Amino acid sequence: MHIAVFNQHHHNPDCPATCRHYTFLEELAKRHQVTLITSNGWRSIRITDKYNWAPKGVKLHECKIPYANKMGILQRFFSFAGYAAYSFWKGLTMPKPDVIWAISTPLSTPWVAAQVASIRNVPWVFEVQDLWPSFPIEMGAVNYKWMEQLLYRTEKNLYNSASHIITLSPDMSAYVAGLDISIKKITTNYNGTDIAQADAISEQEVEELRLKYNLQGKQVVLYAGTYGRANDMLTLMKTIKSMAADASITFILTGNGYYEPQLKALAAQVPNLLLLKPQPRPEVFNLFRLAAISLVTFNDLPVLATNSPSKFYDSLACNTPVIVTNPGWTKRFVEEYGVGWYTPAEQPEALAESIKYALSQPEELKAAGARGKAIAYQLFDRQELVKEVEQVLVGSARV
Repeated sequence: MHIAVFNQHHHNPDCPATCRHYTFLEELAKRHQVTLITSNGWRSIRITDKYNWAPKGVKLHECKIPYANKMGILQRFFSFAGYAAYSFWKGLTMPKPDVIWAISTPLSTPWVAAQVASIRNVPWVFEVQDLWPSFPIEMGAVNYKWMEQLLYRTEKNLYNSASHIITLSPDMSAYVAGLDISIKKITTNYNGTDIAQADAISEQEVEELRLKYNLQGKQVVLYAGTYGRANDMLTLMKTIKSMAADASITFILTGNGYYEPQLKALAAQVPNLLLLKPQPRPEVFNLFRLAAISLVTFNDLPVLATNSPSKFYDSLACNTPVIVTNPGWTKRFVEEYGVGWYTPAEQPEALAESIKYALSQPEELKAAGARGKAIAYQLFDRQELVKEVEQVLVGSARV
């Protein structure tokens, strides 16, 4: 079977990012012909050079279109439009696939895939990584009512047009079903994690890392991810500052994004913040294993409660409990399975208290970590999750 993948934001494990689709494409290419249509936007942040840019067996079509989290609205528009034009042309001129798999964000990617699918009479599958246009609208990036309405109509039309819809969380699936889309057409496939890479970390590597950063006797609180405008970084910075007098706790942050300058300034002022450069995919697991607890923080916006952050899964796979600030499915999950704690978003005092409480309960930390690792094996292994995606793609191609 020939699978054509439309994904503007392709990256590989040399990058400081989740590698869901790299893992999936690597596995699918063993049994299918896979064509990837993408941009080179992430190549510039490649840290190491240990992996092929695209997995072996994947035919790569790549345009030169920049992208960065720091971009403003106009820059992002040109980035999205440039990739849309390229992927539309490539989608019409490449050998006809059996199925198209379109990965959002942005919404322009599945829109192009839908046009190509219609013109070439090919079924297509819509993978929803974030809810668009709800996300940019709630973040204040869309200032006109008529544009909001147009975007919501486009979203609904795309759900109707797709042969099947894959979402990355149960709350995303509930949202799509709430738009009168048949639940039979929707599959929840968690973002997941690379269990084998998490298991490959040795205790010796963790101790070497502890020595490298002079963390003996310290309890490490980790945030590994984007320093973006949706990630409640202002609350995190206030929390770090309020806990600066506690010499037993060190916050480690690794990533990049909009708030990087402010974080660098804070790291120069307080003794309890260690700001690390972005890490390639395999090495971020070392930090999760080092940490006593990790943070998964987002702004207090309804759309963000639906999301499926990779750091949540990575942390659990590494035996590290999490504190989440989303009131959606991750709150329900940590409470149901006892793998962490919830504290409301945008409340630095509450976050500080949650951190102090968690770190004061060593036995509960250990037990929560063990429960998290067990559930990660059961539900979040990407080697298993890709099988479900493959079934969706094969089933859609046969419709």
